[in-house]
Amino acid sequence: MKIIMLGAPGAGKGTYAKKLKEIYGLSHISTGDLLRDAISKETNEGLEAKKLIEQGELVPDEMIAELLKEKIKEIEGGIILDGFPRTIKQAEILNGITNIHSVLKFDVTEETVLRRLGGRLTCKNCGEIFHKTNIPPKEEGICDKCQGELFIREDDTKETILNRLKTYREQTAPLEDYYNNLEILKAIDSNLDINDPEIQTMNECQKVLDEIKNNM
Repeated sequence: MKIIMLGAPGAGKGTYAKKLKEIYGLSHISTGDLLRDAISKETNEGLEAKKLIEQGELVPDEMIAELLKEKIKEIEGGIILDGFPRTIKQAEILNGITNIHSVLKFDVTEETVLRRLGGRLTCKNCGEIFHKTNIPPKEEGICDKCQGELFIREDDTKETILNRLKTYREQTAPLEDYYNNLEILKAIDSNLDINDPEIQTMNECQKVLDEIKNNM
């Protein structure tokens, strides 16, 4: 199965993607990770992407799509896409690469996003994400996974978070109508946190994936 995680910053896409990939044996593909990997390996695409980023320019859709296409070729089995597509144009490019079975749209309020991202901690070394309240590290300031240093990203300040939400609503939210018209969009309330005792959000995700699995 091939799933897209869609939602505003702080909606929980990455967190739930990691949980679902373990349960269903899926591969989690983050376009941000693909770019960082290409840059670290100094591939042709990586060097070009690095140059563009350093100049403050956006990496072209076609370049990201090519990285994604090559990654999908390497994978046997299902995938979860996180961070792509972000625009209608990217969705149309993706249609030429692979078929998508379902789009999980994580609905969150502005209050929830500010609460989550305002307390988010990121590992400088491996990129693992924690939260001061919801997913605290075992040792303050230290990553459980690699013992790297945890920090608060500059784009997790209140002003920046609100700007990111505005950008999402203007550029990415139209994808909701796009995929709804294709009848593969599934709305999920993601205001409850991952450690919610009723695990409501995870249950809703699993209902969708179980239905796909049973129909394949």
